[in-house]
Amino acid sequence: MTTPLVLASTSPFRQALLSKLGLPFITAAPVCDETPLPDERAPQLVQRLALAKAQALATTYPGHWIIGSDQVCVLDGHITGKPHTMERACAQLAQASGKAITFYTGLALVQPASAQQFVLYEPFTVHFRTLSAQEINHYVEREQPLQCAGSFKSEGLGICLFERLEGRDPNTLIGLPLIALNGLLMKAGINPLG
Repeated sequence: MTTPLVLASTSPFRQALLSKLGLPFITAAPVCDETPLPDERAPQLVQRLALAKAQALATTYPGHWIIGSDQVCVLDGHITGKPHTMERACAQLAQASGKAITFYTGLALVQPASAQQFVLYEPFTVHFRTLSAQEINHYVEREQPLQCAGSFKSEGLGICLFERLEGRDPNTLIGLPLIALNGLLMKAGINPLG
């Protein structure tokens, strides 16, 4: 591959995941409106936003393959966003206690010059154990997951909140499903093992 991939994200978590594939890449921050459309369901929302993030960098990187990703979680039938405050993080975890949250991660791989694009979404379900208010408060104080959908970091102490995980790829929880991405890269003629 003569040109690196572009990751349309400045998330250190997504960067760390993509680096596992051993392919050269650069990062850039996409600018796009992330407001959900009326009656838009989670799978459609994350696919649309992943594609929009990749396409936002199209004029800057026309000959590159651009990776876009977006993630939301659904609890009790409603899309749950990032908490942004300690109080909302505690409330989200209290609501999730003893229940399941499904994460939907949208993934897009776009090459503007050739007009090629691949888009998909990957679901992943987290089953929470029943949590006490003390456990929730202690967790939120220690990890401060204020910028994390679902109010936890599965790659850290958040793993202690779970009863079980259900899905194809645990990287999906962190925001970049590597198994699905590898499949898209292979379709684009990029083989990390090549």
